[in-house]
Amino acid sequence: MRSTVRLRILITCGVLVAAGVGGWQLLPSDGGRTDPISVGTTDAITSLDPAGAYDAGSWAMYSNVFQSLMTFKPGFTTPVPDAAESCKFVGTKLTTYQCTLRDDLSFANGRKVTAEDVKYSFERMLRIKTDVGPQPLFPTLKNVSAEGRTVTFHLSGRDATFPLKVATGAGSIVDKDQYPADKLRAGSAVDGSGPYVLKEYKEGESALLEPNPKYRGAITKAGGPVLVKYFGQSEELANAWKSKDVEVTHRQLPPEFVSALDTKDGTRVTEAESAEIRNLNFNVRPGSPMADKAVRQAVAAVLDRPAITTGAYKGTVEPLYSLIPQGFVGHSTAFYDVNPEPSAKKAKKLLKDAGVETPVKFTFGYRADATYGAETAEIKRQLEETGLFEVKTVEVKWTEFQKQYAKGTFDAYTVGWLPDFPDSDSFTAPLVGTENTLHNGFSSKRIDELISSTQQFSDRSRATGDFKEIQSEVATDVPLVPLWQKKDYVLSTEAVAGSQYLTDGTGIWRLWELSWI
Repeated sequence: MRSTVRLRILITCGVLVAAGVGGWQLLPSDGGRTDPISVGTTDAITSLDPAGAYDAGSWAMYSNVFQSLMTFKPGFTTPVPDAAESCKFVGTKLTTYQCTLRDDLSFANGRKVTAEDVKYSFERMLRIKTDVGPQPLFPTLKNVSAEGRTVTFHLSGRDATFPLKVATGAGSIVDKDQYPADKLRAGSAVDGSGPYVLKEYKEGESALLEPNPKYRGAITKAGGPVLVKYFGQSEELANAWKSKDVEVTHRQLPPEFVSALDTKDGTRVTEAESAEIRNLNFNVRPGSPMADKAVRQAVAAVLDRPAITTGAYKGTVEPLYSLIPQGFVGHSTAFYDVNPEPSAKKAKKLLKDAGVETPVKFTFGYRADATYGAETAEIKRQLEETGLFEVKTVEVKWTEFQKQYAKGTFDAYTVGWLPDFPDSDSFTAPLVGTENTLHNGFSSKRIDELISSTQQFSDRSRATGDFKEIQSEVATDVPLVPLWQKKDYVLSTEAVAGSQYLTDGTGIWRLWELSWI
């Protein structure tokens, strides 16, 4: 009997109401199966140290083994206290943010969590400043002070989004006695106060998580043990699902597999409104051909997004013509407005007027995966068919790929992006602000001014005009080209409940919601 259930989660609506905030000791569920639920993903962990990673796979783990002062409830976009008892801005200037830490917190190793640990965690992250770390998320954070149970963040300018940033993986609280002050922690040990304890970790293979009996915070639902299995490529994840090696899958399955999901008997499919996007990014540092704006504009003029989305992605993604995706404040069609149709003729004129010799030769890096390989091949075909470009493609495994594009190895590279928190700022400051997370050398005084302007409004709708102007500036300067936006899919077997709550676009991976039926 066919039994496919499709559920939709809207991150903009508070339709999924969780029980109230408060302390809760996680205990094993009574009766039934006690073996770990197996969850498969292709999102790799770059680092188990929160100061050393700014990617979906690492942050998914952090949301389970670490606590932040604030967190997000399922279906809601306003953060609530987790490790904190309360948090608020002091005064009306939005430059001082203060939190009172809960008094009943301890790390899984038994040591009490203090305000000094919170201060240490933030200062350490900013001090270490790794190439692929989360410090670019806090450009306004000047310093942190701690007194008693009170933690105070002093900002250099108004930032209404600061509470949202605190609720991310970048706000993970670590044990100051276990994490070095000026370098990343080596090895696979984790000392956090989250709902889970990392019992065993095999890099690139698996992570065994067990409930943390010492946890106190916003989560009120007991979680069971979970075994996360990591797969290098989407096809491997699909094969694991087919062979029943995993009970749940999340990110990323092959497009052709996703397009046939309705035919899978006994499969529960959660289709969540996602803000995952993918961009073609340019290295604008001196020495790269992409340092010339005319070259970037010419690439943007040629790209045919529908051909990419229907070819490599089998229609499972939608063309995106803006920096900010649909569903977020300030979304526009800035790139479509500049280039409503792909035009080799326009690209040729742009290059000729700028005195650029053709064909323009450049390197194009991408993460090793069959789907991304197909996407890259299509982009290469489109560009080279014009006779204006000569593209050398380079396939690299994910963890090394991150390091390489941060160093400026590639002239162009594609990277997917999930918002750190449910706000349009998560698509602007980290991607096109000065010292952005892409490390591409791009900087625009006007865009920086507009980003600062958007951050001053508590009523986010008041920032709409500034967000649209940012996108117009980006469509003109072209430090990147948006390619597509997609929905998020979670698959689970009939034996597992709670998969519809696993993800909702807020960046939290709620493994504790999974249970055996």
